[in-house]
Amino acid sequence: MRVIFMGTPEFSVSALDALHDAGHEIVCVYTQPPRPAGRGKKDRPSPVQARAEALGLEVRHPVSLRNDDAQAAFAALNADVAVVVAYGLILPQPILDAPVHGCLNIHASLLPRWRGAAPIHRAIMAGDAETGVCIMQMEAGLDTGPVLLRGSTPIGATETTADLHDRLAGMGAGLIVEALAGLADLVPEVQPEEGVTYAAKIDKAEAAIDWSRDAVEVDRLIRGLSPFPGAWFEHEGTRIKVLGSVLAEGAGAPGMVLDDALTVACGSGAVRLTRLQRAGKGAQDADVFLRGLPLSKGTQL
Repeated sequence: MRVIFMGTPEFSVSALDALHDAGHEIVCVYTQPPRPAGRGKKDRPSPVQARAEALGLEVRHPVSLRNDDAQAAFAALNADVAVVVAYGLILPQPILDAPVHGCLNIHASLLPRWRGAAPIHRAIMAGDAETGVCIMQMEAGLDTGPVLLRGSTPIGATETTADLHDRLAGMGAGLIVEALAGLADLVPEVQPEEGVTYAAKIDKAEAAIDWSRDAVEVDRLIRGLSPFPGAWFEHEGTRIKVLGSVLAEGAGAPGMVLDDALTVACGSGAVRLTRLQRAGKGAQDADVFLRGLPLSKGTQL
């Protein structure tokens, strides 16, 4: 098929590779414009742009698709279908209507649960037992379109957003290839009204750890925000990100370090911090971290 691919972050790259490997003609790749990154704040292309250029594909990165010129250029590609994976721009109706088979979205949740921007983070933070990927026919509404294919996977007790991200990216890549191969035979499943939840974009204000909360909630917050933006606490004026944790035995004043292995008391129960990062430094396992910044038993975080 003649495919327009629309995606931006690392999550989207697996799908681009899968479509290319399956022999589809990717007539153009749409992605977000290069953005300042790194210490030098030089413009850096998105992961999708970098991969597309390595594959020799045409890349476009308009700042909007709402003007007539952008919509005409999109329609002129005469695509059979557009595949959209975490692209980052709203698609107006003329864009949705331009390909013969419309626009198909790879969404990382079991719709209608977790429509919106941060479905992987929110599923872990809410303590969901499972999640998955849906291939959805896009409409003007936010992730409201009918589902063509879905696949599910359990969420492990210690999994982080990074862990789940990688697994769901692979699942989505496989499902979109399957969907295009059998598109004529797929029966769209209208999403039910019951069970709709919204995965709001992560606000950095959410990332501060409140040790007075239940240990289960603190653990979910840490794992759900790992690696980005990273749940954090402050100690003696230094902000420390926590990128891994497990539930642990123990009790004490919220925020009290209970042993020399970084078990921290919460409002109820305790968590053991397993991976941490100080500002300006790389992430470290807890035992290595403690050699550089001892947080011994009795320390109040």
